[in-house]
Amino acid sequence: MNTPLHLVLSWGDWLNLFTQYLLLSLMSIGGAISTTAEMHRFLVDQHHWLSATQFNESIAIAQAAPGPNVLFVALMGWNVGLNAGSMAAAFLGVLVTMLGIMLPSTTLTYLAARWGHENRNLRSVRAFKLGMAPIVIALFISTAIILGGANHDPATDWPLWTLSVVSGIVIWRTKIHLLWLLAAGAALGYFHLV
Repeated sequence: MNTPLHLVLSWGDWLNLFTQYLLLSLMSIGGAISTTAEMHRFLVDQHHWLSATQFNESIAIAQAAPGPNVLFVALMGWNVGLNAGSMAAAFLGVLVTMLGIMLPSTTLTYLAARWGHENRNLRSVRAFKLGMAPIVIALFISTAIILGGANHDPATDWPLWTLSVVSGIVIWRTKIHLLWLLAAGAALGYFHLV
């Protein structure tokens, strides 16, 4: 990753980071990755706790690594902590962001899934599930916009946009496993095609 920023974070800043991730957790319909546009606004644009490169690399590394999709949140917290100047702060960053993103959504998901299963035949439950689909799709599109515009130059970003659109269509229209698409994206990146 690139050179860390030099931050001074107060306990109020750490609390602000935790609160932001608590709120993002409640918005993360479709997973934490669907809220990356808001994370980018908060961490990069508003507070400058991460550089745009650190933000994008956190997502790329976590998505390429085996394990849960949400690991990119831990890497963002880690980088915020490193930018604050110490390994202890890096571990605190991981703890703050991961607890923030996991606690509300996990609790709410458990309670809602239990209730939804018990009431799955109600018309309102079926309507809710159908109504959530466009919201999830819109959140994923916003993520593609942030990651596809990594260079902020249409002349160099067009391969990323093309890859995003083609990947979306392949996921939608086929049953190809997502790992094959990740491998294809990694190969394209390795050969500097995206």
